[in-house]
Amino acid sequence: MDFSWTDEQQHLYKEVALFSEQSLGEDLIERDHGSLFSTELWKKCTEKNVLRWSVPLANGGLGYSPLLCSYLMEALGLGCKDNGLLFALGTQMWGVQSCLLQFANKQQQDTYLTPMMEGNKIGAYAINEPASGSDAFALSTTAVPDGDDYVLNGSKSLISMSTVADFAVVFAVTDAKAGRWGISAFLVDSATPGFKAQPHEHMMGLRSVPFGGLLLDQCRVPKAALLGKPGSGAGVFNFSQCWERSLILAPQIGAMSSQLDHCVKFAKQQKRNGQSIGDHQAVSHRISNMKIRLETSRLLLYKTAWLLSEGKQNLMEAAITKTHISEAFIESSREAIAIHGGKGYLTETGMERQLRDAIGGSIYGGTVDMQRNIIAGLLGL
Repeated sequence: MDFSWTDEQQHLYKEVALFSEQSLGEDLIERDHGSLFSTELWKKCTEKNVLRWSVPLANGGLGYSPLLCSYLMEALGLGCKDNGLLFALGTQMWGVQSCLLQFANKQQQDTYLTPMMEGNKIGAYAINEPASGSDAFALSTTAVPDGDDYVLNGSKSLISMSTVADFAVVFAVTDAKAGRWGISAFLVDSATPGFKAQPHEHMMGLRSVPFGGLLLDQCRVPKAALLGKPGSGAGVFNFSQCWERSLILAPQIGAMSSQLDHCVKFAKQQKRNGQSIGDHQAVSHRISNMKIRLETSRLLLYKTAWLLSEGKQNLMEAAITKTHISEAFIESSREAIAIHGGKGYLTETGMERQLRDAIGGSIYGGTVDMQRNIIAGLLGL
């Protein structure tokens, strides 16, 4: 494994970091308070070709490797403090786009993937249900064949981008007797009769990305809407989740790096009785731990991304990476507030928002408890 970067890649990193700092922070406090999604910022990201990074050249993308993508997503997190926007981009790249690249036919890719890269369509990933909890395959949504169509009925919950999505990857049961092998995935346009987005749900953090439910009531789609083969829904889910768990937290590396730099600067400048607070071990040890978390998280991310670049999906590495980075970001965000004292508790500093956003990382894409279950299972326990 070689994690050195070429001059061209380093230049691209700096360019992306500068773009994110200068262009993606508009009205963040107001949008956070109002739980508002910015279509303007989304458009800026698509104009910057962010949603082309991971797509192969043959499909109209830029063909960047997963390792380079993780490096550039880190750059976005370094300059952009809007964790909701970066999370939303990650769900598109590693959730929806990975499905389309692996399982969609050419017509489906032309219909959905190409407009996504151009910023003309947004996708949602609809597997969660009100009663499913952490058991992703405990689905009650059904898809019943009817002539040349399937008729979908059921409801989905906690779906990111649900209220602004133009289509959704919907998982439904097509054969109840087959268990998880009786689940199929469908590409459903939001304009389809019987497809209804539920109202946006307000959250503790990640407020700039819309979350809500989806209601499917006699929603009729053609059999051509099937993503992959009948009964391959579990395979679609497992494939995309490995990508998402491996890479969706890449922006947090940049956020932790920015967080660390800010805390070091503050500890040097802030005085107590004529002495910098960084001279006190209570502060310097907190900052040292932030550095340790940053470097271990970065190495785990790069290793996992490198494996994907080598064509090696690894559930163990994905689970470890997801767990470690999410918990590291929570702890470092808490430490940053402690270092700044009362100032860190103020909304205007953005630190309390970072902590709220960080907690989401330990839940979405599979909770850290479920990731530990995966790790234990792969160890033979």
